[in-house]
Amino acid sequence: MGADSRRWRRATGAPRPIVVAGLLAAALSQLLDGAYPDHVVVDQAVTAARSDRHLRPAAGLVNAVLRKVAAGGIAVLETLDNGKPIRETRDIDIPLAIRHFYHHAGWAQLIESEFPEHEPLGVVGQIIPWNFPLLMACWKLAPALAAGNCVVLKPAEQTPAAIMVWAGLIGDLLPPGVLNIVNGFGLEAGKPLASNPRINKVAFTGETTTGRLIMQYASENIIPVTLELGGKSPNIFFADVMREDDAFVDKALEGFAMFALNQGEVCTCPSRALVQRSIYDRFMERAIKRVESIRQGDPYEMSTQIGAQASNDQFEKILSYLDIGRKEGAKVLAGGSTNQLPGELSGGYYIKPTVFEGHNKMRVFQEEIFGPVVAVTSFKDYDDAMSIANDTLYGLGAGVWSRDGNTAYRAGRDIKAGRVWTNCYHAYPAHAAFGGYKQSGIGRENHKMMLDHYQQTKNLLVSYSNKAQGFF
Repeated sequence: MGADSRRWRRATGAPRPIVVAGLLAAALSQLLDGAYPDHVVVDQAVTAARSDRHLRPAAGLVNAVLRKVAAGGIAVLETLDNGKPIRETRDIDIPLAIRHFYHHAGWAQLIESEFPEHEPLGVVGQIIPWNFPLLMACWKLAPALAAGNCVVLKPAEQTPAAIMVWAGLIGDLLPPGVLNIVNGFGLEAGKPLASNPRINKVAFTGETTTGRLIMQYASENIIPVTLELGGKSPNIFFADVMREDDAFVDKALEGFAMFALNQGEVCTCPSRALVQRSIYDRFMERAIKRVESIRQGDPYEMSTQIGAQASNDQFEKILSYLDIGRKEGAKVLAGGSTNQLPGELSGGYYIKPTVFEGHNKMRVFQEEIFGPVVAVTSFKDYDDAMSIANDTLYGLGAGVWSRDGNTAYRAGRDIKAGRVWTNCYHAYPAHAAFGGYKQSGIGRENHKMMLDHYQQTKNLLVSYSNKAQGFF
């Protein structure tokens, strides 16, 4: 299906795909009884998003859209589509999506004063990942609309349901052509979108290998890209964490277990844990107990802390890395296998939170697994910690845990990553710039600077003199 903000259109092209609910490993739907689009449908969506339409002032529009994010049932559908616990979709994803619209609605009111002589890019393409479908759509769509652009948005083929339902809810708020949605696999929808000569920018969130392809497609027309790509984030625990047995230790143990949030399907997943050698045994004994206490079960139960992987492909990929880790000689300290749940959930894509112990040259330390798997090693001192932390192709996120402000600040500066959490992890406020170093991406999302990525600067030099300049 292709959709603009007022009507749905049936696509032509490839056979109808199956959308699978990960928590059941069962078919959820054939996407709206449509077929995936070919380049013609993508081109129709771009045509609907007129490049000459400037939406300023957009504050009222963005405010109106955000109120629809909280519509009843969206969180339930997101859990069914993705497999994550309802407590995350209801209490984290949806509130964050709303917050991003509030944030950019505020900037939309100040756009003329804060961004003088800036103009919207026109029509922008946005390609959404499957791990946070609605949230990622909102934190890309909100700044694009606030800056006055029209959008052609492609959801992930694995998890389109909540986005499509939400698009139906906001259809009466947007002028025709402002928001256009095309569903499809990368070659059938993503590539035609990124290489379309009438697209003025592409924003992509996904794995690094696909990001390279998006850059190549966009380079055909010399248009800017924003890429939020993979990561292998270090989570560093200095010895002073265990100096006292208090609430801070409990907080640090929760920080260690954050690799299991969203089933580990987070680009900033703290998938490498570095623990100072002098506290390693004491810390890890308690950390393993914390991991083993994580409640995995029915994603619709509020007590469930970890749900199912989003798709069979991802499920099989994670299992392959569990095998790779063992063959490399990594020691399994916790998990390491699937979790067979009872009843109708018995065939779901459930993997136990897994802790490997090894060294930083192993593949499970260097390659993005994108699952509930953390690889743990020890370090001798500060310099050793920084050397291990930065020994990676990626630079998206990192965590630093220390009671010493000087140590925490120095580490935050020395780690080559776009975001460093200090004595916390997985906080994503709308006002904080987000993006990566090295092969973790280009550009930033969120923050005021996000609006820079959706505008272009125009300078008008005006002469008020009637006299020639005198050169010729």
